[in-house]
Order: sequence, then structure tokens, then C-alpha cells
Amino acid sequence: MNLTCAIIDDEPLAVKLLENYVQRTPQTELVATYSGAVQAVSGLEEHPVDLIFCDIEMPELSGLQFAQMITDMRSRIVFTTAYSHYALQGWKADALDYLLKPVDYQDFLSAVQKAQRWFARELPKLPDTADGFFVKSDYKLVRVRFADVLYIEGLKDYIKIYVTTDLRPIISLISMRAVEAALPADQFMRIHRSYIVNVNHIGVIERGQIVFGDKLIPVSDSYRERFMAYIADHTLQARTATS
Repeated sequence: MNLTCAIIDDEPLAVKLLENYVQRTPQTELVATYSGAVQAVSGLEEHPVDLIFCDIEMPELSGLQFAQMITDMRSRIVFTTAYSHYALQGWKADALDYLLKPVDYQDFLSAVQKAQRWFARELPKLPDTADGFFVKSDYKLVRVRFADVLYIEGLKDYIKIYVTTDLRPIISLISMRAVEAALPADQFMRIHRSYIVNVNHIGVIERGQIVFGDKLIPVSDSYRERFMAYIADHTLQARTATS
């Protein structure tokens, strides 16, 4: 699964390095960067992410204090610091990993893979034979068939599932990462932190956006390479003229 990420650090060079690592890693998408933990608390309440790379020594609010304030979020924290003596406190704060600055890319990648394994264990899975799933919507359980799903839109606290069988979307109070983990990877693709599409229903791509009726769905930079590779593999090439 792909992971949405945030970076919290008051050192611009450290932020730049981690931004570069996130951008070059297909499994990660950068949602936000914060120069301090105080701004991050409110920002992540509005736009929660899977994985937070967080410095420890920062003014106003330390990374360790920040970790204690977000225990109700499902985000996992990876501490990044130049000081090894914080390691024990980092583990006590239930950090997923602890990286020493300057962060090496292999260590960064190891933390990402550790996060993927953690979410794979924690998120619900469906049997391989399942052809759909149930979601709670308006105090009811609604069955959704994979084949009927056009795309899924993630909003702050809920998702909208757009289907072929109803003009109105199915609204459910579950997270994007939970529904993504339940979807078959050969039929569905994350193309943006807010969108998952059923590749079998992609009919038109216009100027880098997927067209579903009147709706234009953007493909974000973090997912563009994988998406375009899929499209290239499924595109018939015109024959070239021979002399």
C-alpha cells in the first residue's frame, strides 16, 4: 500500500532531504511539511496522514511532546534527530522507528517498509474470493461490488464511493487507507491522496486527468509514474509506415 506522509522539522536542509526521499519513493506521497510541532497538531487534525517524520528538538513543542498529543490519531511516527540519546524516549513514545541525522536513504526506506508491514497487519483484509465488501452508510450496511465502483473520494472524516448502480455516492465514515487495503490491487489504483479509481472503468484521460462524466480527477505527481506506466502497458501503438 502507498503511505501518505508529513514532515515536521525546523531545519530547512533536513526538510529538503526528506522531501527528496519521499518524492523518489513510489510507495510514499508527501501531504505536508511543518516547521514546528505546534502548526503540525492543527494541520494533521485537518489532513491526517499515515506516516510522520518528526524531529525531536524543536522550539515551543518538542517531537516527544507532539507524540503524546496525537495518540488518538492512527498516524505512526518516525523520529529523525541528530542525537542518539533520545532513542529510549522515542521508543517509549511508541515511535515506529528512530533515524539519526543526516538520514540515509536506506534507513528511510527501511522505515517506510516497516510502516507498510504495520499497516498491512492492522488494516482489515477481505478473502481473496470476495467480489465486494460491506460499508456502514446512514445506519445501514450497504454491499458494494468491486465491479460497480467507479472511483472513491477521500474527504476529511469520510469517503464517498461512486458506483455505476446509483447516481448518488455511498458515504461512509472509514479512512482511505482502510478501504485501499481491502481493494484488489489488480482492479484499483491510488492516483491521488484523495482518490482511488477502478482501472476497469477508466474511459477517457484528458491532459493528465481521468474523466468520469462531468468529473475530472487529477493524478498527483507522487502517483503519476506508476499510473502512466499502467496506461502505457495498456495502450495500443500505431503501426509505423514501412518503405
